[in-house]
Amino acid sequence: MNRLAIDAAQAAREIADFSSRMAAGTRALATLEAPAEGCSDRDAVYQEERVVLYRYRPLAPSAGLPPLLICYALVNRPYMMDLQPERSLIRGLLMRGLDVYLVDWGYPGQADRFLELDDYVNRYLGNCIDHIRRAIGVPAVNLLGVCQGGTLALCHAALHPEAVRNLVTMVTPVDFHTPENLLSKWVRGVDVDRMVEVFGNIPGELMNATFLSLMPLRLTSQKYAGIADIADDPAALANFLRMEKWIFDSPDQAGAAFAQFVRWFFQENRLVLGGLVMGGRRVDLRLVDCPVLNIHASQDHLVPPSATLPLRGLVGSRDYTGFEFDGGHIGIYVSARAQELLPRTIAEWLEKR
Repeated sequence: MNRLAIDAAQAAREIADFSSRMAAGTRALATLEAPAEGCSDRDAVYQEERVVLYRYRPLAPSAGLPPLLICYALVNRPYMMDLQPERSLIRGLLMRGLDVYLVDWGYPGQADRFLELDDYVNRYLGNCIDHIRRAIGVPAVNLLGVCQGGTLALCHAALHPEAVRNLVTMVTPVDFHTPENLLSKWVRGVDVDRMVEVFGNIPGELMNATFLSLMPLRLTSQKYAGIADIADDPAALANFLRMEKWIFDSPDQAGAAFAQFVRWFFQENRLVLGGLVMGGRRVDLRLVDCPVLNIHASQDHLVPPSATLPLRGLVGSRDYTGFEFDGGHIGIYVSARAQELLPRTIAEWLEKR
């Protein structure tokens, strides 16, 4: 039997070198200032309770298109889309002359535990859209929904088709029962009502731990071991710190809305199978008759392609475009190749409509 030859002295030197580089990297990280939430200038133009609507200041001459409103997920903070000047989907859109707005859901407190999905989809998102329509004087807006925010945007477009001129969805879950959807498999057996009974609002730390456990080696040990490789690169360390701040900046989830989302979407798959009702009205994706651009990531571990591609056969629109990005759930915002490709793809698609 062949045995693996190990040079003990060499191994000891490599371990010592790694430990030294790790120590240098962690010392350098400790000297960095806390990163800001986003990098592009913006103004708060509307607020309702904890929800704030921002309008970004232009960076290029106007393309003459209707305003674009970004609806992000509830479970993370939206500054992932504006992390730093050279890694910002929002700046890319602004450089294309788009008039960009963003809904910031804020941080729900215990007084918000009874907020329902109806509040987010019909009231908050609806009021933000209505504010833009009145302020700019347009009958409808372009709507960009991201991840869970894309699911909320789909529901709004189905309930209020007159208010949405074009709909863009990015890494958006639609069919929650596809075989590759590990997160869905985990939560199907969860007693979500009991969770809300115990916690009230669902702690953001619990949500974050769940997401990290989907890929525990890559998202914990392997990621932190990589600090040794960038110990002498201040820019790379700053990027690492920005990502870490965003990953662990997880808002608590309003209890009632969280329970409804898990039960209606993850457990009962109502968006595909039917029976989804919000605010006393049935959500029927066949009523989404505006042009739709559905962007997915080929290596997405949170929203696998099989979970988003069924949208084509569910919406009523005759103008449907699918676009695949070669990357993962986070890379679609921050990877180098995404910076020019995605803003261009979105802007050119909107310009044609």
